[in-house]
Amino acid sequence: MAAKLNALIIPVTAFQQNCTVLFDTESKHGVVVDPGGDIDHIQEALEKNGIVVDAIWLTHGHIDHAGGAMELKETLGVEIIGPHEADKMLLDGLEDQARMFGLPAGTVRNAAPDRWLEEGDVLSFAGHEFEVLHCPGHAPGHVVFYNRAAGFAHVGDVLFRGSIGRTDLPGGDHAALIASIKEKLLPLGDNIGFICGHGPGGQLGEERRTNPFLVQASA
Repeated sequence: MAAKLNALIIPVTAFQQNCTVLFDTESKHGVVVDPGGDIDHIQEALEKNGIVVDAIWLTHGHIDHAGGAMELKETLGVEIIGPHEADKMLLDGLEDQARMFGLPAGTVRNAAPDRWLEEGDVLSFAGHEFEVLHCPGHAPGHVVFYNRAAGFAHVGDVLFRGSIGRTDLPGGDHAALIASIKEKLLPLGDNIGFICGHGPGGQLGEERRTNPFLVQASA
């Protein structure tokens, strides 16, 4: 089953956020993770690859990850699932975030998830199961989606190759973020591959050994 799990990354908006389509290569059913915007580009990629979307999953409530969620929900007629309810304030304030970045009115709409997620929840599509890990620090309600069978995690903005998520935004907490990485992600194992919210993905073991933020925190 794990061999049938694939990922399509679509960088969107000026933030170059990795909107990710996780899908089953056989059934072509999947989910869109973090549609931050440029919904026309996302739809084009879905149609080109013949992917049927079952749901939208959100890792957290920042504009570059959730800014296009309501538009895509209405376009595809699917539910928005996640993040943790601790990010409700961020999702309720997406339009305020847009104004702060100088985006035209109407470009972004506040998002209302159909279901909040908790630590230990399990999501699935086409037989692929993902465990939900609540990993606050970058955002209070940030969640990670972990597929044990494939040895893969979508970590959003918790961890990057050679870096970690920002903690200078509202709700950010550096100590909490380091704890999330060390207590939730690294114990998954060195061979776990990950896709992150910006830039290239990597392996947890490489980050444990070389990521300056993690090495420094262990010193």
